[in-house]
Amino acid sequence: MARPLRIEYEGAYYHLLSRGNQQQTVSLSDQDRRTFLESLVRLSERFKVDIIAYVLMDNHYHMLIRTIRANLSKAMQWLGSTYTRIYNLRHSRIGHLFQGRFKSILVVNKPYLLQLSCYIHRNPLRGGLVQRLIDYPWSSYPAYAYNRKKPDWLKTDLILLQFGKGSKQHIAYREKMQRYAAEKKRIWEDIKYGTIYGSEDFVKLIKKKYLSDDPKVDVPVHNRIVNDVEIDEIIASASAVFNIDIQRLKQSLRIVKSDMINRDMLVYAL
Repeated sequence: MARPLRIEYEGAYYHLLSRGNQQQTVSLSDQDRRTFLESLVRLSERFKVDIIAYVLMDNHYHMLIRTIRANLSKAMQWLGSTYTRIYNLRHSRIGHLFQGRFKSILVVNKPYLLQLSCYIHRNPLRGGLVQRLIDYPWSSYPAYAYNRKKPDWLKTDLILLQFGKGSKQHIAYREKMQRYAAEKKRIWEDIKYGTIYGSEDFVKLIKKKYLSDDPKVDVPVHNRIVNDVEIDEIIASASAVFNIDIQRLKQSLRIVKSDMINRDMLVYAL
């Protein structure tokens, strides 16, 4: 079975998602939901993880976190097993609660965190659970949008300081949420290889610093990132081999016969 790519380093930001096994419910009662939040407290303290935003739905959860240490896998394995053990004892069940391995997306920086927090906080609305997001108590949205009292482990400043200081932060966040529907397409455009959320330069940095050239049979995403070639590199190499003047091809209204085969070869290379 293919393993997901885990890129871990100190100070890394992640968007995390885990679903119930076979889409089953992962929280049957408010007691379960409180247990999950208590587990987040212990996660934050035990592994030095900053919880930036979260939402707990009936059959899955989303989180934005920052790992102070390079320990994402250990931290999330602990969270999954700890919550599952308590849940199983409470409901007299056995076996896995969550579906396979958790999904993680490495996030480039704070502006990208803002976009993802909007996506996370809108989950109850998309799921038809509430008419207004403020009415859903199992997310960090009330702390962001209405300055409701928050636990110490919830680190809202990383996002809210992008709106300045004071009470206007929360008004600005609500306004951002109202605009989000028109902006959400950008999130999916900026996710590379399904596992990195950021610019091409960020992908190059991750590739250079944290991914080896050695192929990993059980981690296909690793190989895809390492072996990927920029389109501009292909064009430059192929045009040199075929002796093609790219600028002339771009500017010509009609391509001469002698260039047609070379042009077709270039397209084939792409």
